[in-house]
Amino acid sequence: MKKVKIGLGQLLVEGGEPERNMERAIRMIEEAAAQQCDIILLPETFDFAWTHPSGLTEAEPIPGKYSNMLCEQAARHRIFICAGLTEKKADGNYNTAVLINREGEMLLKYHKINLLDVEWPFYQIGTTLNVVDTEFGRVGLNICADNYRDSLSIGHTLARMGAQFILSPSSWTVDYSVTEEDDPYHEKWLKPYKTLASLYNMVIIGTTCVGYIVGGPYEGKKSIGCSLLIGPEGMMAQGKFNEFAGELILGEFEVPTPAAKGTDIGKMLESKGYKFDVIEKQL
Repeated sequence: MKKVKIGLGQLLVEGGEPERNMERAIRMIEEAAAQQCDIILLPETFDFAWTHPSGLTEAEPIPGKYSNMLCEQAARHRIFICAGLTEKKADGNYNTAVLINREGEMLLKYHKINLLDVEWPFYQIGTTLNVVDTEFGRVGLNICADNYRDSLSIGHTLARMGAQFILSPSSWTVDYSVTEEDDPYHEKWLKPYKTLASLYNMVIIGTTCVGYIVGGPYEGKKSIGCSLLIGPEGMMAQGKFNEFAGELILGEFEVPTPAAKGTDIGKMLESKGYKFDVIEKQL
């Protein structure tokens, strides 16, 4: 199995400060390259910050200014970059994830599907899922709340498309008074990540930002890190739970072989005790 060294770029993101955010991202890309990472995963909409109003009028298209900067860094440092950006399109903005290869070529672009209600004024809902074959294996993209327990169908679908690992730019937030001792994320993130990873023999990586939120519907809350690398056997790497914990977290994993494909997936899930009839019984 192919081994992958990954950097989880737990980045300080300032609302409405794309140039400063990009400067920090570039420094973290340089650090990941110096640590000989194959991939760096950066947070959700790290250019303008998640749901910051400035993105409504100042967002760039993809390809465009900020995505081009990431492509240049990928080629310069010979590293894969996955990152969340705010994308301007004719029908509105999208909460977007991109995957860029070592040559600076954009391999995959994904629009977040499971938008929170507070996101609706800022982003359009995505309409497609896709995977891409890379030198490491088959990769899928999703974003943050796409991994909520009630939207795990997105991860299930990526697994059925053959994804061996999922990269998920994220922006996990809590009220300003919440501390690590009150950590609400074990149920919210660890459980769904572990569910997908163990069911499908896959790896899921989520990187989130840190810092206090200024502007938009979540103003006054904070992003607290706690980035995750989860494999079939459980936790492989985790970032600090702290609004000041801007850091690069290093992790390494072997790309697993998919447990099954096609209709054999259903048989495999049944053998693991997965219940298909729960929704039918509720209806």
